[in-house]
Amino acid sequence: MSDLIAETDSFDARQARVAPGRLREFNTAGVLSAADVHVARRLAALGDEQDEAVALAAALAVRGPRLGHVHVDLATIHATAAVDTDEGVDLSTLAWPSPEPWLRRVAASGLVGIGEHDPAGSRPLRLVGSWLYLDRYWREERRVADDLRALSDAAASAVDPGVLADGLARLFPGEVESRQSLAAASAVLRRLTVVAGGPGTGKTTTVARIVALLCEQAAAAGLPAPLVALAAPTGKAAARLEQAVHEEAAGLAVDEAVRAQLLASGASTLHRLLGWRPDSHSRFRHHRGRRLPHDVVVVDETSMVSLSLMARLVEAIRPDARLVLVGDPGQLASIEAGAVLGDIVGPAADGLRMGAEGRKRLGEVTGHAPATLDPPPAAAVADGIVVLDRIHRFGGGIARLAEAIRRGDGDAVLAVLSDPPEGVTWIPVDAGDPAVAEDLAPVRDRAVAAGRAITAAARIGDGRAALEALAAFRVLCAHRRGPHGVTTWTATLEQRLGGSHAGVHGVMDPWYVGRPVLVTANDHELRLYNGDTGVVVQSDPDRVAVAFERRGAILELMPSRLGAVDTAYAMTIHKGQGSQFDTAAVLLPGPASRILTRELLYTAATRARRELILAATEASIQAALARPVARASGLRRRLWGDELQVIHDATSTSG
Repeated sequence: MSDLIAETDSFDARQARVAPGRLREFNTAGVLSAADVHVARRLAALGDEQDEAVALAAALAVRGPRLGHVHVDLATIHATAAVDTDEGVDLSTLAWPSPEPWLRRVAASGLVGIGEHDPAGSRPLRLVGSWLYLDRYWREERRVADDLRALSDAAASAVDPGVLADGLARLFPGEVESRQSLAAASAVLRRLTVVAGGPGTGKTTTVARIVALLCEQAAAAGLPAPLVALAAPTGKAAARLEQAVHEEAAGLAVDEAVRAQLLASGASTLHRLLGWRPDSHSRFRHHRGRRLPHDVVVVDETSMVSLSLMARLVEAIRPDARLVLVGDPGQLASIEAGAVLGDIVGPAADGLRMGAEGRKRLGEVTGHAPATLDPPPAAAVADGIVVLDRIHRFGGGIARLAEAIRRGDGDAVLAVLSDPPEGVTWIPVDAGDPAVAEDLAPVRDRAVAAGRAITAAARIGDGRAALEALAAFRVLCAHRRGPHGVTTWTATLEQRLGGSHAGVHGVMDPWYVGRPVLVTANDHELRLYNGDTGVVVQSDPDRVAVAFERRGAILELMPSRLGAVDTAYAMTIHKGQGSQFDTAAVLLPGPASRILTRELLYTAATRARRELILAATEASIQAALARPVARASGLRRRLWGDELQVIHDATSTSG
């Protein structure tokens, strides 16, 4: 390792040149960033801590949230740590402290609180067993678990069984015993409900029925309609939730007063709901001392909610209010620390549908207790979890492939791809290898054809047709840059479509007619959000505009009003999360890519409504399936009990 340090570029900003001993060694190897080292050294200085092993542990605790972990397991980190580099550094050669002596030295430090109840009070680090937390994340994890358990244990307000049974029969005709009906009933009967499931399983349409049932309960009791908040972690997801509820409301068998309330409902980001403060990134106007006024809070795309944001949300929910969490635990988690939805759903994702107590009460109210569901472990949260698995959106071939990916069943995945059903095409090549350019010709040809269809509609000023053409086909890449990436494919497709890129005066310009654009920053004034897509159209002979869809209508904006946008012939899988395309062409990197995970592959495959084209080698597919995103977190154990193993850094992607 001394040779590695000697070869380090002294001007490399990633290097903490002032770091001593082990901190410098781990920084040079790529395990620790310069920021990790600087924070650890500052903590050690403030606490007059001289032990280098304690400083190393502190740096690893700081590193954890940067990579999505809530804590670091000092007993296993030597075997699970990884670096985001292709240089093949052998981390086993680093001077890792022996776990047991290391834990004793850390426990003896004045920087560290011990266990769940330390009389010494607040300290910057918290050691629970072999897990070392930054104190903030330990407190947030405990509070989220406590608040969710409190909601799970609390009895809902009085429910009229007859009104609920009648509502379920009307809103789920012939499907009163379906899981969608079960989820809706649970949201009426309980204060905490989790509606989980993959794309196309009816999660957001169930939300509209939940709100309708709650409105009917209030009317039957002679009470005002409940104050309902619809929210999501991103503006794009919030707009999509609002649109889905409005579309569903139009066809529901409900009174006009209920329909009017559904149609009047709006959705916002969680930050806006909680009251974003310009003077703070982590505090909001609504909190435990100033609760949200809403009777019901529905959160869509919960998989993207971080531990910190969930902590701020659940502390702001009134004790007598209802919280409905909606999302797909198989999708990519938040880029910040935690995998909250996956931890909450826990073993329910693999068979459990609802707890025994929840089934019993549902049977008492509706006369249709689902008896075929697996018995749960002893966890109160289980009674409010319903997993939807009946897919309504895409074809059976994509559904079979997606389920096999979610389970991590490599044999089943390859069986589907090797004998592809209708709607699935496998191109078994490395998309970044120049030698396979001909193999990817079908993807390029389809992308060029889609681009020409977009341009043809845009030239005649038909914004709706242009947007429909844009949604018909999309190239999805794992990386933004590099031979597999978005920038490479965008440049290739723009070049092939170059003949259509002349501006209104025949001069090439950025706002050429037919250019698909991707919004990359929220603009609340225009109601445009990160991830929204539009098309530059000819609005009149001398002017262009950018067309977006809003609530079924076409909104045209002058280019000068737009802020941050990119060209959207291709986009990353992360940016595509929550979106759907008629055909999705997914291009995966080689198996060594650190970004390649099971969740990435699952999210990519489920972006397609009708057709999926997957360009990836068998080795890349197997590598993705073997790398579930394992985030170090104690929330699952807190909610589901000590008998369940917490998710540790069990794979190379987790370190």
